[in-house]
Amino acid sequence: MLIYLAKIMFYIYALIWLLKRRRVSNVDEVLDVFYLDFLRIKEGDVEVVRISRYEVVTKCRNPCPILTLAMKLRLDTKYVCREVSEPVCRYVLRRLNPNLVFERDYSNIRPYSDGCVERISIKV
Repeated sequence: MLIYLAKIMFYIYALIWLLKRRRVSNVDEVLDVFYLDFLRIKEGDVEVVRISRYEVVTKCRNPCPILTLAMKLRLDTKYVCREVSEPVCRYVLRRLNPNLVFERDYSNIRPYSDGCVERISIKV
């Protein structure tokens, strides 16, 4: 039940954040708008593993409320991230640019890894 409440709260935050119309046209803007502004990750907590014209791969080491929730509830972060974070992130990215594709590497996710690896690409 708490998982679904967390998901609803994250969606509400996303909807409020999206009231100010925002658009991104390239992956450089994704870093600023999605990671730094929407997710509120500090620049030093998001490592750019790879960046090209059409994709950005990041490794985040920020204090993560989803990770904290999973640990407190003694649930697998792979499950909690899929249920709470991933749908909201996909929704926000589609609103920023319908051609953005979000992928999370569940073999590189905390606490099993030292950071959470994600890939955002632009369909061409």
